[in-house]
Amino acid sequence: MVVDSVPKSPLGVLILHGFTATGESVEALRRPLEALGVPVSRPLLCGHGAPSPEALKGVRWPQWFDDAEAAFEELCLKAHRIVVVGHSMGALLGLNLAAAFPERVDSLILVTPAFRLVSLLGPGRPMHFAAGMLSTFFRKWNLKSVFADPDAASCKAHYEWAPTDAILSFFDLVDHTARLLPKVSCPVFIVHNRHEQTVLPESVTLLSEGLATPQADREILWLERSGHQVFCDCERDFAVGAVARYVSGRLALCSEPSM
Repeated sequence: MVVDSVPKSPLGVLILHGFTATGESVEALRRPLEALGVPVSRPLLCGHGAPSPEALKGVRWPQWFDDAEAAFEELCLKAHRIVVVGHSMGALLGLNLAAAFPERVDSLILVTPAFRLVSLLGPGRPMHFAAGMLSTFFRKWNLKSVFADPDAASCKAHYEWAPTDAILSFFDLVDHTARLLPKVSCPVFIVHNRHEQTVLPESVTLLSEGLATPQADREILWLERSGHQVFCDCERDFAVGAVARYVSGRLALCSEPSM
C-alpha cells in the first residue's frame, strides 16, 4: 500500500516576536511569506498574549527558548531548512537556535536585535549593576510604547508593564546570547532603526564583532524613521518587503542546481 505524503519544502520560516509583545506585532509578515509558497510558523511565547502581564510572572528565558525550539522542530517536519525571523528578543532566540541547530537553520533575519537597550539598567549599560537590587523594591516595571507615527500604528505594541523577574531573566538571555555569537556562522540579514527609544543602534556593532558569519553572508538594512515595533510602524511595508525579498532570495538559492 502506497501512502501519499506531502514533500517537504526547501525552506520554512519561523517568526519570533519580542519581549512582552504578541503575534500581532509580527502579523504583517505572515501573508507575504506564505505567498512565497513556504510553510510559516508564528508561535506565541510563554507568558505573552494574555489579558494581563501577570502571565509573565515567574517565567524565565529558557521557557521562551523551549517554545521557539518546539515551533522550530514542528516546522522542520515540513521544511528541510529554516529561516528564522526574530524581532528584538525574538532575534536573540533565533541566534540561540542557530547555535544549537547549525545544520538546519538556513539563515537569520534579525530585526532590532536587543543587545544594547536604551535603558541604563540593561546589560552592558552604566546602571546594570543596580538592576538586581531594584528588583527588591519594584515588582513591576512600566513599559512605554513609542511609535514614530502613532496614528499609523497597526497594532498595540506590548504589555504596559512587566514583572521585574521576567525582565531580569530577559537580561540574562541577552548575556547568554552574546556568549553564543562565535558559534553562529549562517547568513544573516540585520534590520535596525537609526532612531528609536528601546534598542540602541550599537547592537549592530556588537553583532558584527561577535558573529562568525563571513562578511559576504551579512546584510544590514537601516530604517530611518521607525520606532521599535518595525512591523507595526510607519515603515512596515518597506520592512516587510525587505524581509520577503530576502527569504525569496534564500529560496532561489535552494533551487539552484548543485555543482
